[in-house]
Formats: sequence, C-alpha cells, structure tokens
Amino acid sequence: MYSLLRPLLFRMSPERAHHLVLTGLHWFPGMVRFVAPTLIPDTHLQQTLWGLSFPHPIGLAAGLDKNAIAVDGLLASGFSFIEVGTVTPKPQPGNPQPRLFRLVEDEGLINRMGFNNQGADAVKSHLQQKRRKGIVGVNLGKNKITPNELAVDDYLTLLDRLYPLPDYVVLNVSSPNTPGLRDLQSEESLVPLVQQVLRKRDEQFEEHKNKIWPRHTPVLVKLAPDLADDAIASLATALTAVGIDGFIATNTTIQRQSLKSAQKAQSGGLSGRPLKDRSTEVIRILYRATEGKTPIIGSGGVFTAEDAYEKIRAGASLVQVYTGFIYQGPGIVKDLVEGVERLLQRDGLSTLTQAVGLDA
Repeated sequence: MYSLLRPLLFRMSPERAHHLVLTGLHWFPGMVRFVAPTLIPDTHLQQTLWGLSFPHPIGLAAGLDKNAIAVDGLLASGFSFIEVGTVTPKPQPGNPQPRLFRLVEDEGLINRMGFNNQGADAVKSHLQQKRRKGIVGVNLGKNKITPNELAVDDYLTLLDRLYPLPDYVVLNVSSPNTPGLRDLQSEESLVPLVQQVLRKRDEQFEEHKNKIWPRHTPVLVKLAPDLADDAIASLATALTAVGIDGFIATNTTIQRQSLKSAQKAQSGGLSGRPLKDRSTEVIRILYRATEGKTPIIGSGGVFTAEDAYEKIRAGASLVQVYTGFIYQGPGIVKDLVEGVERLLQRDGLSTLTQAVGLDA
C-alpha cells in the first residue's frame, strides 16, 4: 500500500507530506494497519534495558513526531519504542520554510527545522492521552533564545514538567540547527550539565517513588557524528564516570561527501544512507570506550536488516530509523525485525544480546 501512497506524498513538499501523515495518524491511529503488516517478533530478540522490556531492537528516532501527537499510530506501526521531540520548554516556530529537503538519489534528507515544537506543556498533555502500550522516550532541547550558559536550566525545566511520563529522556546537544548548541558537547560543558540533570532526575525519583514504579528514568545523550574520534571516546569515558545511562549515535551530519542530489548544498543536518557508515563507526568508538557497559542506541542510515545488524554488531543494543521510514513506509519495521532474526540464525546466535558488540 505504501508503494502506492509514496508517489503522491513525494509530489508534495516534504514538510506538507510530513504534516499530512502525522495528522492522519493523530486522528485515525488505526489507519496504520492498512500500510503496516502484522509483526510478531521472535522472543530471541527481547531485551531488558534500564528496567524496560523491548520486544525487538527497532525503534523510531526523534524528529518525526515532535509534539507527540501520533504516538498511538506510530506504536501501532510495530516499533519496539518511539522517541518524540525535540521538545523545548517554550513553544518555538523553528527556522523559516522551506527547511526540509529530500535527496532522493542519495536516499537522504536535509533538515534545518530548528526545534519547531509546541513546547513542554503541549507535549505533556499529548503524552497523557496515550492509549497504546509501548515505550516512549522524549528528546529534550534548549530554546533558541536561551544562551548556552543557561542551557542547563532548560533541560531541568523539561524534566520537571514532563516527569514521570517519559520512559527515558535524551539530552539533545548535537543538532546543527540551533546556533551554538553543539558547543555544549565539549567535555567541560557537557559533563557538569549531565551531572545536574542526573541530580534532578534523582530528586524527582525520590519525590514520586511512592506514586509510580520504582525506576529511575534513564537519561541518555545524543552525540553528533562530526566530533573527532578522540573527543567521542573522551566524552564517553567522562559521561559514563558520572553515571549517564546511555548514548544515541548519532544525530545528523553537516558533512556533504559524494552526494548526487540537486538539494545537496542546502544547509542543515543530513540524515539517511550517507550517514550510515559514520554513525556505525561512532557506535564502535563508544562501545570500546565504555567497554560495552553503557547501552547505545544506533541511529543513522538504516534501510535494511543488514544495516541494523551492522550497528548491533558494532555495539548498539537498539537501533532507530527515521529517513528509512520516510522512504520505505511502516513496512520497514517488519522487514528489519525479521531480517535481524534471520541474521542471528545465520550466525548461530540464540539471543540478540549475543550479537551486541561482536565486531567492536
């Protein structure tokens, strides 16, 4: 069915098509059954991370559902988990349009959205309306007008407003589309920021532990692929030492090597197939630096089961898709899950966890 819908959607501007699909999933979450084949994952793919049970490793990356308006429909697509956002404390419109571009020949996207979202209060309200069971993480960012020296206040505000709704939270300090944001990835900036966020998380846990399940909400950091290898390794070691719960590798890239599409010179972050190899290499660096003790979510250029399995063997326990979902539709989830299962069988492995980090 999606093969029939895609040509219609791709005739529209990318942002209009995006809005149309999300609005449809918001009002009619059950419509996804017409384009998403039924998925029954093998029990060998199950994992428990951070006290959460993942039936298989394939999730949806942040950026698609910025305001958590289509959570039920996206979970019905078969994802093991989804990540909404990026959300900021105050609503903001983002950058001027056009700001989203398809690179069809390269199977990529360039976006310079700029954290356009309805703000924390709206996202909280939408999450409270969630009906379908499933793991939902929230990607957190600072408002554009917030200077970097006060950025931690935005992340702490988001924790206060959203707790305890997210199953996990992600500190987004790596988008290229908010001026100066990536400067927060320096070790001298990021380590104290993470320490303050973790303290706030622990305070919230103590405050709510008699009302909710006794589980600390995991805090992850999403890193850019454009950092130097030694900087990534150093950050991984330092952040693990202060108690970070996990990493997402990676955000979009500002690199533009070997692209063919007419839109290749657009400014913004590049996602999709051109990002695949670098994101996998960052996973491997993180896995080695942390000695495999800190879970990693791999993201970047996943279109096939082989792509996902490569990231798992490099050290990712979970894998997110975004651009592949845009190009291939909801059917990609079943293709990836069943393909990873076959690859495990090919390698004589009985559980997914046995594959994590084999090539690191």
